[in-house]
Amino acid sequence: MRILKLVLLTLIILSHQLIEAQKETEIVYLSGTDKDNLVEWDFFCSEGRNSGKWTKIGVPSCWEQKGFGTYNYGSGTGTLNMASEHGLYKHKFNVPKTWKNKNVRIVFEGVMTDAQVKLNGKLAGPIHQGAFYEFKYDITKLLKFGTENVLEVKVNKMSANKSINHAERAADFWVFGGIYRPVYLSVSPKDNIKRIAVDARADGQITTDVYIDSKNAHGVSLSLFDLKGNKVQNIKVNVKKEQEKWRVSGKADGIKTWNPEFPNLYKLHLSLLDKNENILHKVEERIGFRTVEVLEGDGIYVNGERIKFKGVNRHAFHPASGRTTSKNISIEHVQLMKDMNMNAVRMSHYPPDVHFLDVCDSLGLFVLDEICTWHNPMLDTKVARKIVKETVVRDVNHPSILMWGNGNEQGWNPEVDDDFAKWDIQNREVIHPWSIYKKTNTIHYSHYHSLVNDSYSKEKILFPTEFLHGVYDGGHGAGLEDYWLRMWNLPLSAGGFLWDFADEGVERTDRNNEIDLQGNKANDGIVGPYLEKEASYFTIKEIWSPIYLEDRFINEDFNGIFRIENRYHYTNLDQITMTSKWITFEGPKGNTSQKVLSEHKVDLPSLNPGGKGKFYVQKPSHWKLADALHLTAVDTYGKEIFTWSYPVSSPSKVSKPLVLYSGGGTIKSTTENQKITVETNDLTYQFSKETGLLLEVKKGNQIIPLNTGPIILNQKAKIEDVKINALNNKVEILTIFEKTDKSPSWSTVKEFASDSIKWTIHSNGLLDLRVAFKGFRNLKGYRGITFSFPENEVAGMKWLGDGPYRVWRNRMKGTRFQVWENNYNNTVTGEVGKDQFVYPEFKGFFSSLYWSKVKGNHDNGFTVYCRTPHTYFRMLTPQEPKQNKKGKTHPKFPEGDISFVMNIPAIGTKFQKPESMGPHGNPEHYFGNDDEPIVMDLTFEF
Repeated sequence: MRILKLVLLTLIILSHQLIEAQKETEIVYLSGTDKDNLVEWDFFCSEGRNSGKWTKIGVPSCWEQKGFGTYNYGSGTGTLNMASEHGLYKHKFNVPKTWKNKNVRIVFEGVMTDAQVKLNGKLAGPIHQGAFYEFKYDITKLLKFGTENVLEVKVNKMSANKSINHAERAADFWVFGGIYRPVYLSVSPKDNIKRIAVDARADGQITTDVYIDSKNAHGVSLSLFDLKGNKVQNIKVNVKKEQEKWRVSGKADGIKTWNPEFPNLYKLHLSLLDKNENILHKVEERIGFRTVEVLEGDGIYVNGERIKFKGVNRHAFHPASGRTTSKNISIEHVQLMKDMNMNAVRMSHYPPDVHFLDVCDSLGLFVLDEICTWHNPMLDTKVARKIVKETVVRDVNHPSILMWGNGNEQGWNPEVDDDFAKWDIQNREVIHPWSIYKKTNTIHYSHYHSLVNDSYSKEKILFPTEFLHGVYDGGHGAGLEDYWLRMWNLPLSAGGFLWDFADEGVERTDRNNEIDLQGNKANDGIVGPYLEKEASYFTIKEIWSPIYLEDRFINEDFNGIFRIENRYHYTNLDQITMTSKWITFEGPKGNTSQKVLSEHKVDLPSLNPGGKGKFYVQKPSHWKLADALHLTAVDTYGKEIFTWSYPVSSPSKVSKPLVLYSGGGTIKSTTENQKITVETNDLTYQFSKETGLLLEVKKGNQIIPLNTGPIILNQKAKIEDVKINALNNKVEILTIFEKTDKSPSWSTVKEFASDSIKWTIHSNGLLDLRVAFKGFRNLKGYRGITFSFPENEVAGMKWLGDGPYRVWRNRMKGTRFQVWENNYNNTVTGEVGKDQFVYPEFKGFFSSLYWSKVKGNHDNGFTVYCRTPHTYFRMLTPQEPKQNKKGKTHPKFPEGDISFVMNIPAIGTKFQKPESMGPHGNPEHYFGNDDEPIVMDLTFEF
């Protein structure tokens, strides 16, 4: 009997759960769910590859990526020249008889571009136009219950609407065709809630518009749950019934607000009730409580805090699957943005997959959501109204969305500006990206001087929705330090959005899956097509760190004090953990590991957002023995904010125990045919008697191909004399440029102001070089020395200095001082080639050189020790990009192959020369007094 009772109780519970489940909406996928989970449908392509026959295709997908049709890139090709194939889809599915008493809608999350949908031979509704928008049809009356149904979809890649073609098919991005987002059935009770729109404020006030399809509905109940399913509270509501919707309002108590730093979310359960308070239909919506205010002449406020966007533009894209993505991709993209200390993302230039917005909600990013337009002409009003509705209705409840973009770059249709508010219960502001509109100025690619903000629109809130265009290696991090310093301190600046997140390189299935970037049109990402990190990734990470540390140098007078600013919007610094490490490194013959001499927890001050203060780094008794200090900050979630590094030992101190002059045998020098030959051990050096330049290095029978140097860059003085001084254990060669009032001394070249070169060859084979050259108050060229070393002989390098990425004058941040090792590559940033997307790039300028071991391909490399602080090491010359317009993204390099310089150039963007991007982009350099020489002190070991 007891067992029977338990069985009956179990059946009652299961029956109750079944009844309850029948009151919820059921989702049944007809397609797969993402790029990695496809369902095959029958398919026919009208033109291009694999056309003219019925076959199979996985859905969702872009048909070009499955081997059909023709590839198109929008911008510059013109819609008249584009392929205009269409695709026919057919899919059969069964529905149960139990659905007869249900309401069934078919939902298409995205189809490119015009979609005609038939079910069992009958049109499901009007043809849908617009590639990036969710649409649905009520198909209840078209279904055959308990048997097979036939779904047919005709997809035209080109739209019959000319304004959509211009907005989407001729825009500056890849053009695809197909059912590229999932398709599913939404099955609800007959009496149902079609959708809801929620406004959840920071004070806990909730207002919900409930759109109802019911003749029996009498009331609504609201309950709030946490994400673990625990009920937080029932919400007492007021209901105002209108013809198309019911407005339900109430107040939640004790809630935690949503923001990017603390993205607190809840589940709102809403039940539609009959007159006896029985549940007719239940829906669930994930929400966040937050309040957005755009205050004219002031700024953008979220939950009462004025914010600055640290943002980036982002395409929904994957190289292998085109616009068909996945939630895993969305998570990976947002995690990378958060790792760069970004807090915002702009949808460029269309609404993304729903899962991307879900991830922005849960991980925490501000979002600018946008409809798709492209320059003039604008979308026609009829279709624009439909597109605005589809965008807002789908995305209205995401707390991450702060604003709507009415298209991009002059494609705005002002007649639909007010339409956003018709569908947005939160009445979020509408912007015109690249325009001065109402309260905002979102100018694109402005020069640095525009941030003076002294124009007629100076009362507008300034935030460029695109800036520092990142084609090749320019932009992004290059120039950001100057821009951000001004943006951070400009009251009416609300930050900005870099262009853009990732290179939009597509795997061409018609070209053996090679990556196509359309020249320099689609390679403007901070990361590569497969999310390979470029140097700017780390520069952005440091500059946009919410913990700002004042620049610091460590020397004998170091007192342990660092000055700090809290650049969070919502986080106190007492929630951040910082660790200091005093580190030593091995020399060129060791490995790249490091030894921690001492490690300490740093006590950060309790600073509210915007606060400034200081902290103290504990100095152990042996701190001066360290080579570097590393400070690592970790946020409340255990994620590294950034690691700052500071050299402790000087270059001369580091090299002292590594450069040993003891040992060696006899040394002799001879002069013949204007060549000075010095022999010691198994090394033979040849120098020019006329110039003092190194002509050849031979180790045994092996040529070390370092030669023709040191050429002093921008040297105008003529050679006065070359002197030789042979001693017992060394030979000195001194090259003097022009006459001076002082006589040269063998003890030091600092005693005379004229440029000079002094070689010292020691009996153990070490080769010292000391070069003196004039400083200039205003120099637009390089100051330093250079050598020749054939590129085809270089295999790699290992060095102590900043790395692992190269630097430019306007992109110095983001490196770390330690021992690095890079293998040779010939990568052109963001360009397809033999070494495509191999980072870090091998060639370029590297800062804070202490020593470098240059590896040769034939055991013919060398090691150089640098004793001069703040020296840049130039390793070869990067190959110029193929479409480097006016040289903006490829600065002029010094002559030779390997150089040691005191200054380096800045790099520009696709649209700007570096000098228009801020002080760091200026080509002028200041080196002190004309009569005070700069001394470069090196030792070569072969």
